[in-house]
Amino acid sequence: MTTERLVEIDALTKRFSLPGPLLGRRRAIVAVDAVTLTIARGETLGVVGESGSGKTTLGHCVLRLTQPDAGRVRFAGVEILALRAEGLRRMRRRMQIVFQDATLSLNPRLGIGAAIQEPLEVHGRARGSSARARAEELLAEVGLDRTLSDHYPHQLSGGQRQRVGIARALSVEPEFLVLDEPISNLDVSVGAQVLNLLADLQARRGLTYLLIAHDLAVVRYLADRVAVMYLGRVAELAPAAAIYQQPLHPYTASLLAAAPVQDPRAARPRIVLSGEPPSAANPPPGCPFHPRCPHPKKSERCRSERPPLREVLSGRWAACHYAEEPIDAGRASHR
Repeated sequence: MTTERLVEIDALTKRFSLPGPLLGRRRAIVAVDAVTLTIARGETLGVVGESGSGKTTLGHCVLRLTQPDAGRVRFAGVEILALRAEGLRRMRRRMQIVFQDATLSLNPRLGIGAAIQEPLEVHGRARGSSARARAEELLAEVGLDRTLSDHYPHQLSGGQRQRVGIARALSVEPEFLVLDEPISNLDVSVGAQVLNLLADLQARRGLTYLLIAHDLAVVRYLADRVAVMYLGRVAELAPAAAIYQQPLHPYTASLLAAAPVQDPRAARPRIVLSGEPPSAANPPPGCPFHPRCPHPKKSERCRSERPPLREVLSGRWAACHYAEEPIDAGRASHR
């Protein structure tokens, strides 16, 4: 992996308006709230968080599948949000996505081979018999038999459909893939096979990944660095090994404490969060995590002053006033 910054995300913000009165001010949900991140060429950046944390919206905004309201996204130095239709279409060859549900992302009326041929022809990379031959090569590359080319999505298993989605994304030879919860709908054993495939493809093709997941085990397997999101903002950003060894933000600590372990007999302190995540339409003042925070030093400052994302240790960032004193699960408060 190089240190070249392939993807640069700067203060990216996306709001969604809520239905409201015809007259008067409408409320909005801030799904992504001034997020700043970078991804080096060849790196996998994992983005984790609960449902509603904004991680999928972030990935869609980076690719401009969803139009952000503010901020900047640069890919290899090119400002993505400034591109017009033709420039964006050309850029799509270099940036692709693997969706969470391959059943919904594949046209049920198209055969598998035709689904993979489609982007090849749209982007002028191959046509006719050449496109069909290339589609069969891509099927083989993702571990599927070439004879499946004439099958339809409903004739395949979930794992096979996800491999087709990966082959389709790879068809235009991208440099960067957004992996939007790529194994969340798969059985554990099938999901592990897909993860191995993604790791192999990255090594062979030199791909760069933005991996979106709620499963910390998935992120740990693939990611070089991890960004933990809470209510649209980055709560912690650190190398994967460091974040799993000693999280600095109490939210990260609670996610790790809740993750299943391979040995059910292993004793491990648990951090039980009180209450539900706050509404994104009406976030609490101060630190957005403070109503559920189990840190024993939680104070009035947490309730009134929003902590910035700051570098606490070299290469390790956290948005917590007390990040220098990481939470001990055995001493966690439940106020």
